[in-house]
Amino acid sequence: MDVYSYVCVLLLCSCVVLGKPTLRKERVHHDPLELIKQANEDNQSFQFDHEAFLGKEDATTFDQLTPEESKDRLGKIVDRIDSDGDGYVTITELKAWIKRVQKRYVYENVAKVWTDYDLNKDNKISWDEYKQATYGYYLSNPEEFEEATDQFSFKKMLPRDERRFQTADLDGDLAADREEFTSFLHPEEFDHMKDIVVLETLEDIDKNGDGHVDEDEYIADMFSHEEGGPEPDWVRTERDQFSDFRDLNKDGKMDVAEIRHWILPQDYDHAMAEARHLVYESDQDKDTMLTKEEILENWNMFVGSQATNYGEDLTKNHDEL
Repeated sequence: MDVYSYVCVLLLCSCVVLGKPTLRKERVHHDPLELIKQANEDNQSFQFDHEAFLGKEDATTFDQLTPEESKDRLGKIVDRIDSDGDGYVTITELKAWIKRVQKRYVYENVAKVWTDYDLNKDNKISWDEYKQATYGYYLSNPEEFEEATDQFSFKKMLPRDERRFQTADLDGDLAADREEFTSFLHPEEFDHMKDIVVLETLEDIDKNGDGHVDEDEYIADMFSHEEGGPEPDWVRTERDQFSDFRDLNKDGKMDVAEIRHWILPQDYDHAMAEARHLVYESDQDKDTMLTKEEILENWNMFVGSQATNYGEDLTKNHDEL
């Protein structure tokens, strides 16, 4: 049973279960610049750019605006990005804005669930509080989970969460403050949690438990092969990626170091890459800086509106950025 099914089991049993922090993250499968290009070509839109520039929720909000409203709000955002007020948005300023958006999402996510876990309202979340909020129903009613796969999932996930919690708990007091709990829920954002991210990725994909990820395990993580059916072209491309770029020592499998190199590339800054991409696409005079006029001229790359996103129904209301 995968983690998604595990959560569904809990919901069907009418127990109160909060979002699992150990849900599998999307792996890094391609060069991110290629992903940007592919996403824009495939969707005939700039949704990837919108979410990087605004954050996912605010990108959804902009999707509901008229072009005039969208451009008006974008102009106000540009004034904030131009931190030195010189009338130009540099790659460095744009990178700083994108990082700020990413960080805001992380901390807003934690704020949404904080009160659900902080049961005694002491502004800390102890391991016992988290365990009770997440696993309490199972621990009190193990007989309701008779299937071996269900029991295995619970028994596997509980110690995994405890291990991650202990890693996030830097002062070792078995209680997480806001920053520690943020690193627990979003370990990929914190340097001291990177080993856990790598280890959990290995555990997710390594089905035979040999401590390595072979080519078939690598492919199975992203593609479920129907019996007798041919593999899509992209799967064959991924097999080439495995042999050419993932398996660095060419022994037919990925070890921990190779998995780290795959999912946490040290030489790649996503915010910088997106900033450069936005500047490259919008810089009309090719001076490697953007004026407000250049950004507004290419506004639909930065933000959306009803005109560019097919008039999606309004799902949420947000205050103006």
